[in-house]
Amino acid sequence: MRAHRGPKKPKEFQEAVIQIDRVTRVVKGGRRLRFRATVCIGNQKGKVGIGLGKSKEVTGAIQKAVAQAKKNMITIQLDQDTIAHEIQAKFKSANVLVKPASKGTGLIAGGAVRTVLELAGIKNILTKSLGSNNKINTTRATIEALKTLRVTPAMAKRLQTVQKEEQKVTDPSVKRPAKTQASTYKGKPATKVAGKAPVKTEAKAASKSPVKTEAKAASKSPVKTEAKAVSKAPVKTETKTAPVKKESATKDQKSE
Repeated sequence: MRAHRGPKKPKEFQEAVIQIDRVTRVVKGGRRLRFRATVCIGNQKGKVGIGLGKSKEVTGAIQKAVAQAKKNMITIQLDQDTIAHEIQAKFKSANVLVKPASKGTGLIAGGAVRTVLELAGIKNILTKSLGSNNKINTTRATIEALKTLRVTPAMAKRLQTVQKEEQKVTDPSVKRPAKTQASTYKGKPATKVAGKAPVKTEAKAASKSPVKTEAKAASKSPVKTEAKAVSKAPVKTETKTAPVKKESATKDQKSE
């Protein structure tokens, strides 16, 4: 019969029955018997609440207690599965002391106090129940103690960093820094391409302009060839002619 209805929706809060009592009321015709249920609910993420309900049947009492617990919900700020500071509260004759604990300690608590802290989402804690052991009064004292929790400066800094990291991951509107093109050399850091590329190309183009080619062409102009031709003029031939030797020969003949 359930298949055509689809799967059940998951419950928003987890429920735990702390105590069920039989209570009576004396009336004119005798005693009237009823049931009283004490229920605690929570989402294990910082929300927790307790409620009391009475009815002729147990199921009706539990339903009334859950409805009242939803009206009495409180929200606490957790600090990495524990609390930020030591707390203590008293309700009638019940007195509860709760201390923060390091990771791996576990939930050191018992009875109704343990149920409330588990549904609140606390995993590492140290507790001590002083005074009365009445479950209703103990749960009320635990709730009153959790109401006194405050956010410390160190805890606020951690929460800000966590929120920023979550926003970067989940929010697509957050702009991420653009990646720069890495250079081919391993030792050099990445440089931006858009800023320096056109300047370098123009400089290279200017360095390879036809001005230098004209200068080279001018350096290889026929002026140098003419200078070389002049340097190879018949001056050398004149130096090779030896009219001086003939004169020296005539002088030798005269001396003889």
